[in-house]
Amino acid sequence: MAVDAVIFDWGGTLTRWHDVDFHEESLALAQAVVQSADEPVDLATLAPRLHEANATVWGRAREEQRSSTLDDLFDEAGLTHDPELLRAYYDFWLPHTATDPQAGPLFEALRARGIKVGVLSNTVWPRAWHRGFFERDGVLDLIDGDVYTSEIPWTKPAPEAFSAAARAVGLSDLSRCVYVGDRLFDDVWGAQNSGMRAIHVPLSNIPAAQVGHSLGVPDAVVHHLIEIVDVVADW
Repeated sequence: MAVDAVIFDWGGTLTRWHDVDFHEESLALAQAVVQSADEPVDLATLAPRLHEANATVWGRAREEQRSSTLDDLFDEAGLTHDPELLRAYYDFWLPHTATDPQAGPLFEALRARGIKVGVLSNTVWPRAWHRGFFERDGVLDLIDGDVYTSEIPWTKPAPEAFSAAARAVGLSDLSRCVYVGDRLFDDVWGAQNSGMRAIHVPLSNIPAAQVGHSLGVPDAVVHHLIEIVDVVADW
């Protein structure tokens, strides 16, 4: 089968992997919690609740392929929040959002061959954040379609998530799509189970708790994004 589209995971694939201090993340999230003036925010008390809620939300995504949003995360913690006060959380993640420098040249090379470029990301973040990162790094106009699980009912590895990504780039035949990701469960097993071929980028230090019940055997492995051009050309 010819390749009509290459669809990419985001974190750990189009961005480089970073080990994250999840306690500090929870403290940043806690700054968005709304409290009355006579009940000041106690970050040290709220952070563990948000940390546990975060683990629950992502566990549900992994085990049940159910998507969530930031609102769902706060609801899980039993807390109200002001979305306008998420700046500390956004700033916490900002250093981890840089697009791989090879992504732009790769996207251009694929599109020059008539191959569409897509993105499918498991995320609780709003679409505007992700697209803002792509725009900042000069690659947004090179993406033909993008799907963020915060906007759909499913997460990877559900076949429905991959089908949504294929539709976003204008395709219905998943066998003509290739998925690229850093996780052997969510990305490789999930893509292959949906009918796509899968390329693994094995540069991420996936925590043991985030490894799913099945590990796919990739159709190809690359250590640099630009290598995908030659892989796809051979197919």
